[in-house]
Amino acid sequence: MDSNRKVILFIATSLDGFIADPDGGIEWLQKAESVGNGDNGFGRFYDTVDTLFMGRKTYDHLMTLVDEFPHQDKEAYVFTRSDRSTEEHVNFVDQDMPTFVQNLKQQEGKNLWLVGGADLTDEFMQNQLIDEMIITIIPVVLGKGIPLFKSTDFSYDLELHYTERFGDFMQLHYKVKK
Repeated sequence: MDSNRKVILFIATSLDGFIADPDGGIEWLQKAESVGNGDNGFGRFYDTVDTLFMGRKTYDHLMTLVDEFPHQDKEAYVFTRSDRSTEEHVNFVDQDMPTFVQNLKQQEGKNLWLVGGADLTDEFMQNQLIDEMIITIIPVVLGKGIPLFKSTDFSYDLELHYTERFGDFMQLHYKVKK
């Protein structure tokens, strides 16, 4: 392990660029799983990270879908502006996000997974904290919803590292040019 940890956005999006329906739901992803292939590269990626970040709305929605937090084997940070006590397997963070993330990047360990959602991804993008993006395009057109990239207050130059097909899914792996 080294201290050159990378923040990697690993996320799925509809063909028209939405990560959730207008209500924040991701049930459309579960319906689409049948046209993918196995875990669509998730397991291979998951083994490369030991820490994950997600926004509070993403965490709250996730917990309505499962009985217990599914990433108990990882250090998990949920960024929130509301006062929440730390729960088992999850650390709630209400502090300067760029400084917090930069400090973690300097520590020894595996890579850091930016789970989402859109608001947190937007903050990471605006603060130039993302090193790589692995985006899986699901062959669904939602027409409306929560876009992957909400803001236009940032610009990233990307280099295509690889593409991989999983059934009808297409995964794009980009490295951020620094």
